[in-house]
Amino acid sequence: MTEERDIGLPARRAAIDIVSSALTRRSGLDEALSRPGFRNLDPRDRGFAMALAMATLRRLGPIELALDARLAKPPPEAVRNILRIGVAQAFLMDTPAFAAVTTSVDLAASHSSTRAFKGLVNGVLRGLLRDPPKLDEPETLCPPWLYARWVAAYGAEAAHAMAALIADEPATDLTPKTVPDAEALAQALDAEILSGPTLRTARKGDVAAWPAYGEGRWWVQDASAAIPARLLEAGPGMSALDLCAAPGGKTLQLAAAGAEVVALDRSAARLKRVGENLARMGLTAETVAGDAGEWDDARAFDAVLLDAPCSATGTYRRHPDVLWAARPGDVAALAAVQSRLLDSAAGRVKPGGRLVYCVCSLEPEEGEAQIAAFLSRRGGFAIEPVGPGEAGAPQISLRADGTLRLLPHHRPGGQDGFYVARLKRES
Repeated sequence: MTEERDIGLPARRAAIDIVSSALTRRSGLDEALSRPGFRNLDPRDRGFAMALAMATLRRLGPIELALDARLAKPPPEAVRNILRIGVAQAFLMDTPAFAAVTTSVDLAASHSSTRAFKGLVNGVLRGLLRDPPKLDEPETLCPPWLYARWVAAYGAEAAHAMAALIADEPATDLTPKTVPDAEALAQALDAEILSGPTLRTARKGDVAAWPAYGEGRWWVQDASAAIPARLLEAGPGMSALDLCAAPGGKTLQLAAAGAEVVALDRSAARLKRVGENLARMGLTAETVAGDAGEWDDARAFDAVLLDAPCSATGTYRRHPDVLWAARPGDVAALAAVQSRLLDSAAGRVKPGGRLVYCVCSLEPEEGEAQIAAFLSRRGGFAIEPVGPGEAGAPQISLRADGTLRLLPHHRPGGQDGFYVARLKRES
């Protein structure tokens, strides 16, 4: 029996590493996925480790409350992580209850720093099995400070609906390279066609093995993330600049529309991924590594897209770790960066050209407040209102001033949270 359990311990250790890294720092989850402890697992164990880590992160709020109710004092973080994945296995996965407890105790016993706590792990998990906790109350699914901000910004009903989506694993959204191909791709991928068009599929597994991937007929892109580039209406004979371009979905959209595209990003490594995606899709764009606020290039463009660095709280459906990595002070710090980049982007727009500003953040300081401040300090630009249903945006997301506040619950099945504003420069 011990030998059987040992087979599953490396996958569980990898899950703990993912959870711990995700909660320690931004981008920690991606770093954990690149470590040998995860990469060297066989595909089945990798899938289990990832599913366990994500289940833990999606319900981390109520898991913490359940553990706090049974712990007289906080245990070391390593022990708490064992308890976290133990609860997730017992109540959110198909793992039998006895296996969830036994493997958690084995994990504690396997390292000198946690060995003394194996009795605690056993007692806490068995106690929770006798009196199962509630793990699905929306108000507990994200940090209290963040939930309070959502209530203040959008009202209690919207905040509740947004938080309820945290627990759900989302479907995968795809953007077709050409609009006429959407129907054929939908059939091949068992996908639903959303406005835009965007394809939404419940398929799981390695996307590179899905139909038409190798042919370069689609790429992964959330329905909300596909809207900003469409609003530029860039096409043949037009020049377009995609600032902060990586991972490249918006660059692909602009290139597929026929524009001459420059894709700029400060990360050369992430820009390499943009180049790989362009090659797979049979598209071309000039890629430049540099800071969007300091790029020394005198060219002006018909269309400029700034998807600015932000708190990324709107991406929690796919990245629940962002909710727990975010700190209250982050919003103000990032808002200063966004303001600088927005001014730089504006200077690169030709007279009569368009500038689209967007952030995958749910925080008004990073969206609505940025555009209000920009228009008050800089002349020559005005909001070009988004029309009803334009670019595939849900009608409910259209604000009175013609900008978009795309909230996660505005589309059946969910979508990333975004703020999007389209600006026109005077001729």
